[in-house]
Amino acid sequence: MIYELGKENSILNEFISEMRDVEVQKDSMRFRRNLERAGEICAYEISKKLEWIKKEVNTPLGVAKVPVLKQQPVIATILRAGLPFHQGLLNVFDKAENAFLSAYRKHHPDGTFEVQVEYMACPDLNGKTLILCDPMLATGNSIELVYKAMKRNGVPKNIHIATVIASDEGIEHVKKHLPNNTIIWACAIDEELTAQAYIVPGLGDAGDLAFGNKL
Repeated sequence: MIYELGKENSILNEFISEMRDVEVQKDSMRFRRNLERAGEICAYEISKKLEWIKKEVNTPLGVAKVPVLKQQPVIATILRAGLPFHQGLLNVFDKAENAFLSAYRKHHPDGTFEVQVEYMACPDLNGKTLILCDPMLATGNSIELVYKAMKRNGVPKNIHIATVIASDEGIEHVKKHLPNNTIIWACAIDEELTAQAYIVPGLGDAGDLAFGNKL
């Protein structure tokens, strides 16, 4: 199942507009904050699909029965671009467990590349809800490889993929290579993917825009 959150007019579209804008992108602090705010909105929407139970809470005037999360999710991110987006999710799910993984493109002289996962810090995932976030869902290879690496720590009950910009190709890849219970939450979906696996119109390199250029 796929949810494109930017299809409905909301303040999220203002944040997406600024993240795409080459002039606003010159302010890296603004870009990071918009990634964080997009993460907060994604977390709010995802929360509607989680399991809830009623809890009795003592107020100064009596007892109120209110719904609370049955179980806290595990929020996982791919370093480094995903850090501000991850923080937005964590701002909402502030009791969540967290996982961090590194995935990068290893380029070859012939112009091709492969995605490699080198680092993982992850809690037990058995029977839990996993929210895997990455600002850009381009080819979907990174998400696939990261999920396969995380399975060493258990099989989650439910999987949510949160992204700012997704490509049609990336969505199809996730649908093909991740479990059927995976839900994709994209702030926006773009159709085109270049030969270098960049989303068009997209917004550029989220990691560089958030933290500066790399060698």
